[in-house]
Amino acid sequence: MSLTEAYGKALLELAEEDDRIVAIDADVGIRMGTKYLREKFPNRYIQVGIAEQNAVGVAAGLAASGKICFTGTIAVFITGKAWEQLRQSVAYPNLNVKIIGGYSGMATGPDGATHQACEDISIIRSLPNFKILVPCDPLEAEQATRIAYETEGPVYIRMVRPALHFILPSDYKMEIGKAVMLHEGQDITIIAYGMTVPIALTAASNLKSEGISVRVLNMSTIKPIDKNSILAAAQETSRIITVEDHSIIGGLGSAVSEIVAESGKGKVTRIGIPDTFGESCPYEGLYNKFGLNVENIVKKVKENL
Repeated sequence: MSLTEAYGKALLELAEEDDRIVAIDADVGIRMGTKYLREKFPNRYIQVGIAEQNAVGVAAGLAASGKICFTGTIAVFITGKAWEQLRQSVAYPNLNVKIIGGYSGMATGPDGATHQACEDISIIRSLPNFKILVPCDPLEAEQATRIAYETEGPVYIRMVRPALHFILPSDYKMEIGKAVMLHEGQDITIIAYGMTVPIALTAASNLKSEGISVRVLNMSTIKPIDKNSILAAAQETSRIITVEDHSIIGGLGSAVSEIVAESGKGKVTRIGIPDTFGESCPYEGLYNKFGLNVENIVKKVKENL
């Protein structure tokens, strides 16, 4: 199931329980999953067209009037075109607006560099009051939607284009600001989020067969980030590798490096998108090119050890 599909179904359930919920779309309702809310509650669905700045402005105005607004579109446009509105109209007044950045990272694939948001986490991380959630499978996408609803103030949920397998157990419980250890290990820690989590888990499993013990943390909340889990990893395994479908500038790797550097303990290696734009290619090819694959993670682990 796609993450936006899981989000759309969860949003409809929430809307059935709370009539303050309103969805604002920027021409991509079918892709973003809000078609379900539109079909049942057309009077609580607003289509602004290809006008991301307007979408955020409308959401801010409704939130200032007591509504809980969910608005989203392709991540590169909602965080890029509408940055001023996100800053001035949502973050600054700390309004109850939930931004869904769909089609993020190199996972957007053939749409190419213009549609591959590899800077969105960096952009939103810099805005006070915003929380950032990055689900790794449909179950976590559903839970992230509910957490965003329950969290007062602005929330950014980052989602990807491909349909994803369910990898988390049915009793999994996402908590904002908390990382979850999905694989125990003492030799080195891999910290990942989103689509890179299953890749990290496969690498950890392969390394276990070689006698290398790898801890894998699912860091589904980038802001506020789980400092305690990062510091524990730095203390107990000394070496950390971050893996993300995002620029190594300003994303998960930067956030983890800042915490480790301030503690004075441990070493961080960042795997992600270097200081470059993407290109048009199926995402598997792009992941291989930029080292977001099992083989490169295994290689980096061995180099660190």
